[in-house]
Amino acid sequence: MKALYIASTGMAAQERNVEVISNNIANMRTTGYKRQRAEFQDLLYQSYRRAGATTSNAGTLVPVGIEIGSGVKTAATPRVMGQGVVAPTEKELDVAIRGEGFFMVQMPDGRTGYTRDGSFERGPDGQLVTIDGYEVQPGITIPENANQVSISPDGTVEAFIGTDAAPTQLGQLQLARFVNKAGLESAGNNLFVETASSGPAQTGTPNADGVGDLLQGYLESSNVNSVTEIADLIAAQRAYEMNARVISGADEMMQSTSQLR
Repeated sequence: MKALYIASTGMAAQERNVEVISNNIANMRTTGYKRQRAEFQDLLYQSYRRAGATTSNAGTLVPVGIEIGSGVKTAATPRVMGQGVVAPTEKELDVAIRGEGFFMVQMPDGRTGYTRDGSFERGPDGQLVTIDGYEVQPGITIPENANQVSISPDGTVEAFIGTDAAPTQLGQLQLARFVNKAGLESAGNNLFVETASSGPAQTGTPNADGVGDLLQGYLESSNVNSVTEIADLIAAQRAYEMNARVISGADEMMQSTSQLR
């Protein structure tokens, strides 16, 4: 009975849906995390009577055909790249992005990673690095005797060196943007990497080139909405239960058939 296999695809799809939702909920407190959602497509159809087929020599046509689908599949799990809430941290090297841009990071394998997580630290040689020690691009070095580091909305990094009365400019942060942000590939550790679907990175100056501006002493929270995720979870559970009920119903029908004499 095909209903068994059709319903099993529905259960598998909803299981994948729950996995996506659970990952969203697990990352509710992850800085810069962007929630995902599962999208589905129906599978191939078997046609028993095609719409438009002729039914007589007079040329009469079948107005509506008979098609039976074979179930559902998970088509994609795109990320929702909306802005998360910007929260204060009172830490001078924490930086939040307000806009579409991404920080650029030099990964250990030589590739450039892109992140919304601006929780930066000083490296052993004074470089501005992520919490994993990856250097932020373009490279900015903060001298050991620097104090009162400031990062302006346009990415300019300044600090007072030693006993200097005036601040010294140490560099300027750049941001990257993409034509299709949802096409970025997740690399873990709050990093994304460029793909053919995302298009090449377009770098720009904060507060000037449409990449957004920066806010020192703040971090962007996850854009996961707990109420939405719980509602989606309940809907996925009910869909899973209904598919399981179909399997039980098909099994009972087969049992009735086997008991015929």
